[in-house]
Amino acid sequence: MSDRYQAFTSSPIGQLLVKNLGLPDPPRLERYTEGDPLVRGTVAVGGTGRLSESLPALLDTLGVASSVVPGQPSEGELFKGLVFDATGLTDSSRLGALQDFFTPKLRGLETNPRVVVLGTPPEQVKGAERVAQRALEGFTRSLGKEIGHGGTVQLVHVADGAEGAVTSTLAFLLSPKSAYVSGQVVRVGAHGVTEAVRVDDWTRPLVGKVALVTGASRGIGAAIARTLHRDGATVVGVDVPQLADDLQTLMKELGGDWIALDITTKDAPQRIAHHLREKHGGVDVVVHNAGITRDKKLANMSEDRFEQVIAVNLTAPERITRELLDQGVVHDNGRIVGVASIAGIAGNVGQTNYATSKAGVIGLVDSLADELDNGITINAVAPGFIITQMTAAVPFATREIGQRLNAMSQGGLPVDVAETIAWYASPGSTAVNGNVVRVCGQMMMGA
Repeated sequence: MSDRYQAFTSSPIGQLLVKNLGLPDPPRLERYTEGDPLVRGTVAVGGTGRLSESLPALLDTLGVASSVVPGQPSEGELFKGLVFDATGLTDSSRLGALQDFFTPKLRGLETNPRVVVLGTPPEQVKGAERVAQRALEGFTRSLGKEIGHGGTVQLVHVADGAEGAVTSTLAFLLSPKSAYVSGQVVRVGAHGVTEAVRVDDWTRPLVGKVALVTGASRGIGAAIARTLHRDGATVVGVDVPQLADDLQTLMKELGGDWIALDITTKDAPQRIAHHLREKHGGVDVVVHNAGITRDKKLANMSEDRFEQVIAVNLTAPERITRELLDQGVVHDNGRIVGVASIAGIAGNVGQTNYATSKAGVIGLVDSLADELDNGITINAVAPGFIITQMTAAVPFATREIGQRLNAMSQGGLPVDVAETIAWYASPGSTAVNGNVVRVCGQMMMGA
């Protein structure tokens, strides 16, 4: 689907009205195309902390050009990204270092720039240092709403000892893969694992891996399947029997496999586990994408509407996850990813059932993050307004509000959710565990 409003604002008359009436002006977002470099341009590096000395070499392993620029850049020098190591800010009197680094450079950024601030998890430090590290969240969220031009700003809390495990996260956050992710806080190494598995090819990190994707036949699920396949995975798609034809067509295109079943049936977890073990020797990536909506205000909602949504969106992922873990079907260094929703964080009128189920997905992450071993991780994405066939049916006024009330003044695309999941799925993301990242263009209200 195209964004007609965005097309209009790109026209001469549209730009005139945007300027004179203060209308939303959605920028053109750069998205990753297979074969492109991760970063087209130079990343300026600054700060004095645990990561500052290693950052240039780390970026070099990703093929990213970097330049240490502590103060004013050279005349005419433009940057595609800025990375600041704030782990050395041990009390609030030192927070001015943020302004010293960023202010001289913000007017010299290319379009669609990427900004990453590296900090220490506040819960792992005490006193004045904890105050200063917690303050970074307000800085990055506010800068994300100021930066404009399709830019994104993120805060990455890196646990002590996890400095070498941040590569996959920087690869994602500095690249066009994170086009619709902004204002987020990511924790690396916060759940005890502080080492990363080596990745030999950052363009195809999932070669030799098997990925299960539920709800894979269309929309966001199809985008996830395509993206994981692009990164080298063999994809096993799951969807209801009614969509078996669509599912088989896609999986044949991707050279993958499929299982047509209703994930809410009593034996679905056992059938999925048996299929993965017998035909693929297990699974490396499990993506719980299947979901439904049955919207009504709670005062008018039937029991069936409520229970169906909980069964598909939450209970089925719980049961499948537990079965795969109990049977040892998930390989060491495996990945479990849940698809939550911004509704599960901020709530939404007429979606008490849906918001309950999606908040429960976040609860699944919280409950398992410290239980998993052998390098297995669990994380979630929380999409905002993503342009799909489903959202096309939303009334026009509601759809427009949903698309414009974020820092990018536009809806996201299914591939934006898929790219975030691919980052979680990377073997290099072993220390990325227990996270819930919103894919929402940084919503202005609610979360």
